[in-house]
Amino acid sequence: MWKLSMLVIAVALVITACGSKSANDVIGDLEDRVENLNSYKGNGVMALQTGENTQEYNVEVWYKKPNYYRIELTNAEKNISQIVLRNDEGVFVLTPHLKKSFRFQSDWPNKNGQIYLFQTLVSSVTEDEERKFATNNDDLVFDVKANYRNSMMVRQEITFTKQYEPKQVRVMDAQDKEIVTMQFQSFEFDSTFEADDFDMERNMTSWNLESQMSSIMTDETVEGMEEEEQLQQLSGVIIPAYTPEGVVQQGISDMQLGDDDAVLIHYAGDYQYTIVQSTPRDQAVHANSMQGDLVDLGYTFAVLTGDEMKMMHWYNEGVEFRLMTADLPLDEMIAIAKSVQGQIGK
Repeated sequence: MWKLSMLVIAVALVITACGSKSANDVIGDLEDRVENLNSYKGNGVMALQTGENTQEYNVEVWYKKPNYYRIELTNAEKNISQIVLRNDEGVFVLTPHLKKSFRFQSDWPNKNGQIYLFQTLVSSVTEDEERKFATNNDDLVFDVKANYRNSMMVRQEITFTKQYEPKQVRVMDAQDKEIVTMQFQSFEFDSTFEADDFDMERNMTSWNLESQMSSIMTDETVEGMEEEEQLQQLSGVIIPAYTPEGVVQQGISDMQLGDDDAVLIHYAGDYQYTIVQSTPRDQAVHANSMQGDLVDLGYTFAVLTGDEMKMMHWYNEGVEFRLMTADLPLDEMIAIAKSVQGQIGK
């Protein structure tokens, strides 16, 4: 009887040991997933802490081997979307409701991954040799460094399901305060796509068709709302909530940017930079291909160009921003651009 009891305990221990995986086992499986990755679709909600407020965005991400990407960020409150697309023709930043598209040559997202990309999350885990690993019921949880371009993001907690699907990401600052979260609502490996799902023109026009189908307003009503929105935006200057230490605002002046009215804000001190903001009246813009880097601002994407004189260019709710500087570090440029969010209409 005693021998039988010991045998039962031994078998139970073996079963338990076989059912649990070490961090190295999980990492090996994750690396295999990336190596054999054909496609995936995911969606969820990303929350950004901006001061005392939380901004939420619906995120839809598609990937198709070898290097096709489609990411759509939608303001959950205002239902305004921006799409980043990568196909054989290059990388595109699309703002369909403004009929704007920019194409540029870049190896994005190879150098600058995002919180909602499976490859980026796996890379964060595999590259941090000081990573911490734990299990939570059936979930696999890693605590690793945050390898993003924003220096405020210090570490992150990445949770995968036991099928290695991303489930949740929490990014913290140096004080262990949560500043960005991504909650995946669904994720599917080996997804199928239509032939033109990653086509730039299709993504521009399909958004417009969906918008028209979902709206019962007449064209005159829509045009009237757009004109009223432009007038509201032109009536006030949008001041970024963040200013680098040692820098003060020097003045605000009106200017012309082509046929559009614009406002220039000049800053000086430890750093010198200017911000030009305008609300283009001619909404349709299709830019030729240019060299640049894609910068994730959380609520939108910006294009960074230039070497000695850098320019960060982005849109937020119909307003076009250009931040120009010769000495401002990229971290500070990102912080300034991020602080514009939530200032519209104030």
